[in-house]
Amino acid sequence: MQFVVTEKNSVARSVAAVLGASEKKKGYLEGNGYWVSWCVGHLVELATPSEYDEKYTKWQAEDLPILPKDWQYAVIENTKAQFNVLRTLMNDSRVTSIVCATDAGREGELIFRLVYSLCGCTKPVERLWISSLEDAAIAEGFRNLRPASEYDSLYHAALCRAQADWLVGINATRLFSTRYHQMLNIGRVMTPTLALLVEREAQIQAFQSTPFYTVQLDCGSLTAASERLTERAEAERIAALCDGKEARISKLEQKERLEQPPRLYDLTSLQRDANRLLGYTAQQTLDYVQSLYENKLASYPRTDSRYLTSHMENSIKTLVASITNLLSFTGNISVPCNVAQVIDNSKVTDHHALIPTAGIAGYDLLSLPAGERSLLTLLMVRLLCAVGKPCRIHETAVTLECEGVSFSVKGKQIMDMGWKAMEKVYRNALKSVPVEETATQELPPLNDQMTFLPVKASVREGKTTPPRSYTEATLLSAMENAGAEETSSNAERKGLGTPATRAGIIEKLVKTGQIERKKGKKSCVLLPTQKGVSLITVLPEELQSPLLTAEWEQKLKQIEKGEIELGAFMEEITDMVRNLVRHEFPESSVLFAEETKSIGVCPRCGSAVVERPKGFLCSNRDCRFALWRQNPFFASKKKELTAAIATTLLKEERVFVKGLYSPKTGKTYDATIVLDDSGGQYVNFKLEFPQKR
Repeated sequence: MQFVVTEKNSVARSVAAVLGASEKKKGYLEGNGYWVSWCVGHLVELATPSEYDEKYTKWQAEDLPILPKDWQYAVIENTKAQFNVLRTLMNDSRVTSIVCATDAGREGELIFRLVYSLCGCTKPVERLWISSLEDAAIAEGFRNLRPASEYDSLYHAALCRAQADWLVGINATRLFSTRYHQMLNIGRVMTPTLALLVEREAQIQAFQSTPFYTVQLDCGSLTAASERLTERAEAERIAALCDGKEARISKLEQKERLEQPPRLYDLTSLQRDANRLLGYTAQQTLDYVQSLYENKLASYPRTDSRYLTSHMENSIKTLVASITNLLSFTGNISVPCNVAQVIDNSKVTDHHALIPTAGIAGYDLLSLPAGERSLLTLLMVRLLCAVGKPCRIHETAVTLECEGVSFSVKGKQIMDMGWKAMEKVYRNALKSVPVEETATQELPPLNDQMTFLPVKASVREGKTTPPRSYTEATLLSAMENAGAEETSSNAERKGLGTPATRAGIIEKLVKTGQIERKKGKKSCVLLPTQKGVSLITVLPEELQSPLLTAEWEQKLKQIEKGEIELGAFMEEITDMVRNLVRHEFPESSVLFAEETKSIGVCPRCGSAVVERPKGFLCSNRDCRFALWRQNPFFASKKKELTAAIATTLLKEERVFVKGLYSPKTGKTYDATIVLDDSGGQYVNFKLEFPQKR
């Protein structure tokens, strides 16, 4: 019996259908000599600090840094049932070997390896590595299973990424949260991304708009302009000097330029265009394209390649023909198929570019949800553009002389739309997104002997404009290119995060209140909140440096390729955490106004009890009174200590609560919880039950 482990239930069904494992069991599928089961995303995670030592239950700066010597792992509570299914099947004596069929990438490798390890399994493992869930791709993948050992370096890189994020996140978050008395989430990649946003808004606020002036020369058939001038008086002098005079062409340059078709999409470039053209967030785009992948309509989404491999040439020609027939707006546009320009074996490592699959031909696309259908259309249009002809443009640059002053004008004329014809009809079909037109004017026939008389001269005033706030599309570009100028040109991976993680980073910044989305007339921008700005103000450079984090991403890629050892990378992270704990904190009373709300009076000292992220604490720091949200008494009864319950306890010393859980009987009951505080380190509680009639 061969046991196949996928990442998701939907993928398991696709794999099982190809293998002939059609009999449904509890938590897996069986048939034709195979068991096929699935993870539910991450089943196993790095253990919390309290699993290493009970003292870490309470956040205290003096307990930092937390640096595990032997890393521990734990099964995620709400996925234990499926984990137990996998453990039982893995260790069943009938299973002779295992196939790792989780997503073919860094995180997929980590998901399987942690489950395999925690199950205590030692059976031989082979790796399924595919870029599509089409039946043919799955069957081909099983004919070419690889030894799992070939992917050890990929696993090491994934493990380093997880452990580094844990070390930085746990220690920095606890350190700064305890120092500034509020929850301040800090991450190895998340915080430098926040720094990009804060820096951009600081540039906008510091920007001082200055006026500038140009002299416009109206020559009848064309209009030329002088260089920018800082003084209006000078511009008016030149205008008066040239008005009504003769202008002659002193320089004429004409050339034909080819604008090559765009490259195919990787995940980040797809997320940028989906945000710019369709208004989707990066996370929405990832969710939609993941669903398309699981429905066998798109290739593997978490790719960082924008090319295809040579063995795909014939299938791409068939695919282009299918797309042309499916898209209603293509009309009479000629669709060539220059496949060679999207093929480069040297630029495809784990996965090729993100494209539609052949499955679109027989699929009822109208049955797809609107978001998925729009995204699939975008993928189809990009493939047609990428294999299209270059756009042929005739460009003209003219310099005119009038009374010793130079004026210039540029113009262009599209001789052959090429791939831009497809882009134009697609953009017109969107209706809400007009085709972008360039500011250059179409010029009349010219020669270098021409003169214009008389000309009209006038002064135009303009103002310099600040940089724009980040949209999701422009932030993704900034994350992708962060530190690129300082990084070696030979570096394979640059920037903050990976295509697979950038959407999640943005969402976490929003969720933790460090940035917010603000909708404008034309686009939605991302702005740092006051909390986000304050955090970047007090953080040391190493935590917010995009360059440093980009270097770490490059080293993770080198670990993945087996070029450097994981121990050296982890030692670098550990040293940074040690130095961080010794960091001298700036004063923060103005930056971080404490987010507190009084809910009652302390029964020990009479001071106000205020609400904190971890519970309800006495505002007098010499008093140790605290009602912790996650305390054993309430946890055992599966109840949360809410602000309403805490307020009533402080006011009346008791509160009636319904639906308390009994671990002995497994049933629920109603009772009165009484505050039973003896002044010790922890506050105690007891129960009183209503008398039965």
